[in-house]
Amino acid sequence: MGQTINSIRGMHDILPADIGAWHLLEDTIRQTMPSYGYNEIRTPIVEKTDLFCRSIGEVTDIVEKEMYTFPDRNGDSLSLRPENTASCVRAGIEHGLLHNSIQKLWYMGPMFRHERPQKGRYRQFHQFGAEVFGVSGPSIEAELILLSARLWKSLGINDLLKLEINTLGDTEDRTRYRDGLVQYFERYKEDLDQESLSRLERNPLRILDSKNPNMQEMIEGAPSLIDMVSDGSRSHFDLLQEVLAKNGITYTLNSRLVRGLDYYSHTVFEWVSTALGAQGTACAGGRYDGLVPQLGGRPSPGAGWASGVERVLLLIEHARGKIHSPAPHAYLVVGGQKSNIAGALAIAERLHDDAHGFRLDTDCTGGSVKAQFKRADKSGAKIAIVIGEEEIAQDSVSIKFLREDKPQETVAVQDASSTLKALFGL
Repeated sequence: MGQTINSIRGMHDILPADIGAWHLLEDTIRQTMPSYGYNEIRTPIVEKTDLFCRSIGEVTDIVEKEMYTFPDRNGDSLSLRPENTASCVRAGIEHGLLHNSIQKLWYMGPMFRHERPQKGRYRQFHQFGAEVFGVSGPSIEAELILLSARLWKSLGINDLLKLEINTLGDTEDRTRYRDGLVQYFERYKEDLDQESLSRLERNPLRILDSKNPNMQEMIEGAPSLIDMVSDGSRSHFDLLQEVLAKNGITYTLNSRLVRGLDYYSHTVFEWVSTALGAQGTACAGGRYDGLVPQLGGRPSPGAGWASGVERVLLLIEHARGKIHSPAPHAYLVVGGQKSNIAGALAIAERLHDDAHGFRLDTDCTGGSVKAQFKRADKSGAKIAIVIGEEEIAQDSVSIKFLREDKPQETVAVQDASSTLKALFGL
């Protein structure tokens, strides 16, 4: 016997016992996104490395430490996508979707980062998100937040999530604020940890994200961006808050909520939860008007958010318990000779043809009827459809109720689909 091969660390199988919650989430996303006018886009999981270097930045942890990057056979540097916003922008530019056009897109799929695996964070993880191009102003930012809030409500996890928002102002506001931060933290250079010292040179806003407990008092004393934005930026943010308030969305102003990349502007937001432990952020987004031209396209406003599937699934389990896949409606039990299975399967296919959505688990083992009924009971099916020599000869099926005290009944195959539809509300 050969040596067993296990999955790669941080890349997990999604087993049948766990797939019910995935289907619930995926179905909710597919129903909700189009109801707001968003169309699905699917991008490759492998992109040219330069796409992420130019969008995320070469001096970020993602690009420097976490990306799965490799040369292909012709020498190009390729990477497994660590996020999908850049890929959406690349696709929009490449296919001419963004020029003088409004695009409202959504996506769902696997992403990859080589980081330390922990609860809610994996090396192959999954995200779903929404991106809008061609719309400026706070109204679309509010819609993106309302869309995410609708998803949380539909999933039954809205009570577990709190919204935090902030404004980054426009480009001039950010430049002015960046200079102010550098001046402030320069005075405390000896108290900064190594990571923050590095950020001071290249990305001082990210110092505000530091979780180092020894630096929190210093960070709390740093200047607040919202106190330095222009009147126009403040009006933009005020209108966003007005829309949220009129729609009953409660939120907290978090002046330390930032995006460290220069293409972000105006609104940024996060949905956070204490139920996730260290991985407290379930969804994050904001406006990124500078990203499209940074990736070679004509200037186009953009805004969006991304959410971690695994983290949302943790919240669903916390709120609703284990979500199981639906049991079959019925279990096919074949009686008599093994040769009867051919006729039984032919009848089963007719039932599938006529009763759409009917879930029928078929026993193809050729085992004893007693053994088949044991498997039928274990499957969770409500009825067993019994087909033996007599049923095949009469073109009929026998229905035995497994969960209710009802007598067994026999119906003609031509009438069986109507009986099943009525029984299961199909």
